[in-house]
Formats: sequence, C-alpha cells, structure tokens
Amino acid sequence: MIRNGMVCGIAMMALCLAGEVQGLPKVEITGAWTITVDGVALAVPEPPVIRVVDESYASLPVYKAAGGWNDGVALRGVAATGCALPKALDPYSVRMRLPDGREMRRGRDFQFTDSWGTLGRVEGGDISDKQTVLISYRYIPNRLDSVVKTADGKLKLKLGKPASFCPKMPTLEEGETRLMNIYTDAQTDKLTAENLFVIQATEYPKESAAEQQKTIPKTLAKLRNGEKVRILAWGDSVTACGYLPNSDRWQDQFVVRLRALFPKAEIELLHNGWGGRTIPSFLNEPPGSRYNFEETVLGVKADLVISEFVNDAGLPPHVWESSFGKVLEAFRAQGTEWIILTPHYVRPDWMGLTTQNGPELDDDPRPYVKFIRKFTAEKNVGLADAAKRYGHLWREGIPYNTLMTNTINHPDKDGMKIFADALMAIFE
Repeated sequence: MIRNGMVCGIAMMALCLAGEVQGLPKVEITGAWTITVDGVALAVPEPPVIRVVDESYASLPVYKAAGGWNDGVALRGVAATGCALPKALDPYSVRMRLPDGREMRRGRDFQFTDSWGTLGRVEGGDISDKQTVLISYRYIPNRLDSVVKTADGKLKLKLGKPASFCPKMPTLEEGETRLMNIYTDAQTDKLTAENLFVIQATEYPKESAAEQQKTIPKTLAKLRNGEKVRILAWGDSVTACGYLPNSDRWQDQFVVRLRALFPKAEIELLHNGWGGRTIPSFLNEPPGSRYNFEETVLGVKADLVISEFVNDAGLPPHVWESSFGKVLEAFRAQGTEWIILTPHYVRPDWMGLTTQNGPELDDDPRPYVKFIRKFTAEKNVGLADAAKRYGHLWREGIPYNTLMTNTINHPDKDGMKIFADALMAIFE
C-alpha cells in the first residue's frame, strides 16, 4: 500500500506462500528522481531524450490515417514489432530533408501521427515513391531499472537498457538479489508509486491440478499410458505468432515441457492461428476455406484442442454464449477434449485499467474473462487461467506491458511462457 510517500512492506503472514518474498524493503520517494530503500538514498536518472539526426529511409509509403500505429512507416527509434511505441516521439522535433539538402514540409510533402511516430509521404508533394529521405527527431524510450542487494549486503541501482519495446531488467551478477524494479517511459516526469515495482513474490503460487485434470481424462490417460496424443493449438495472431521464432510460441513451449513430463507418449502438435480473428470468424468461414471450422479444427480429429482468443473480448456477451456453445457441442460429439486459455493482459487503456501496478491488476476487469471462467466451471471444460497469472506480474516486479512486442497485445517469449505455465499447471 502507499502511505505518506512510502511504499510499505507488506506484513508477513505466519505461513508464507510458495515464492512469496519475506522481509520486503521499505521504499520512500524523497524527490522527483530520488528514493530511499531501507534508508539508502538512490538517485534514478531521468528517461533519456534520444536525438536522431538524418536517419535514412530509402522510400516512404503514402501516409493514410488509419489506426495510428499503422498510418505509415514507424520511425526506427520508436518502432516496435509491426507497430510503434505510443507517445514517445517529440512531434515538434521531426525534420525531413532530401539528400540534396531541400527541406520537406509537413502537410505538403509528408505527414505523421504525433502519438505513434508513424510517417508517410503526401501524394502530390515533392517526395516520390522511390525517393530517399533523411529524417531527424527526438524520442524517449522505455527503461526498466532494478534495485539490487549485492553479495556483501549493499544496495545499489542497476540501470536497464533503454528500448522502444520489451525493455529488459538488468542482468544480475553472482550473489545479487533483485529487490524492486523501476519502470520509466516518455510519460514519466517524476517518480510516483506507479513506477516502483517492489518484488513481493518470485513466482506464481502453485495451485492444485486435481479439478482441472477431471476435464481431460482421456488425454491424460493416453499421456500416462505412453500412447499417441494429437493436440491442436487454435487461436488468433497470438497463436499464429508470425512475429516470433516457432520455438517461442506458447504452444511450442508447452509441448516441449509436456514431452519431458511424459517421455513415453507420442505427442503431435498442430497449429491453426488466424490473426485478428475470433471464434465466430472460424465458424462463419465457408467450406474449402483455410480456416473453416469443420474442416480445419474439427477435421484434424485432435484428442485435445487448446484455444487462445484475445480478440473475442471485443464481442458482445451473447456472441460468446452462442459461439462457445457451438464449439463445445461439436467437440463433444466427436470426443475431443478442450482447454480454454484466458487471454493475456493487453495495453491498460484497452482493458479499462489505469496502471500496470497495484491491486487493481489482481482481478482481470474484462467481462470476457469472467465469462470464460464461468463457462468452463459450468460445462466441465478445461481452464488454463493465463489472465490470472498476468494479473500477478506486478507482485513479481514486472510491468506486464513490457512483455508486449508491439506495446499493445503481442506477447514476447516471456509473455508466451505464461500461457505454457498455465497449461503445465494442469498436467504436473
């Protein structure tokens, strides 16, 4: 809790949960960029302003106002994976010229979206489709720093490497213990409690698998008997995951671990991910389509289907009832078992969140997640509650959006591991 500028250590219970940290540090904000940790004063550097001069672009697309993140090419300093870091660019700093020195004018020759740093040429201006341009600008990246205790018991601040997306915590040296993380970005004009992530737990608490195992008896029996098991990973862009190496995908991480747990079983993994789509999208596809539900989901005759659909969160509740009901009826008619993954957390404002830190994160506010939990409980369908684990990240010192490669909703390898963790909790 926050009281009088102090981020207070939480009172220890007599019996600690697995992974819970004992003896939390007492942290006080003493100035705009200064804190004390257990009485030790530490100065945190302000987010750096990065100046880019004459960055060369061989050509520019035509600027088209669309979603902001895709209005044009993302300036490299603020570029994320297929997207850009929002609100990091200083829009007044952008200058463009041709290699011969001629200055280009915003509105006449080029245009960009202030908050996203996505830029393109204006048709009819002085920039042709094959024209090289030189762009100068300023931006502020994200950074994730750590306060650590050294092997000899001293406290020190270790700075993370600035990044436009997925900033990583600084590496620990032998004997060091991470006590807290400090997250800063372009909107950070001074330190507040929201920037300070005291590490209260080192892992998600272990839960009993007994109830969830009752939902997949046939799959478990085959695994334990060393038989062949066919698993289908079914979902949207997070399952298709064209932006990461295959080995980093949630389903690949999961199956590697499942094979290690059941080495005698022959586990076959199939993939069916369709970016930007929902369960109704599959149900509505005609015969012969690459994503027709009957042919490409039911038709593979999987023993177990694991579904991941974050996009369905934007659909009306009556659509969830109808589409999930149709899928369950079809699966049960052919003897396929089903585990539903609750979705990862996405950028805070899309979820109705105001922060990435604090108890507000514990319970996913999305009605869709509440529906999945209720549906699986009532219908005896498997539930791998990844959302619950994402809601625990702040207690582990991790701002969850630092796991998004596009700063919105595409998890990196570590974010994908959370899905695999939620699934393995059912089988272990």
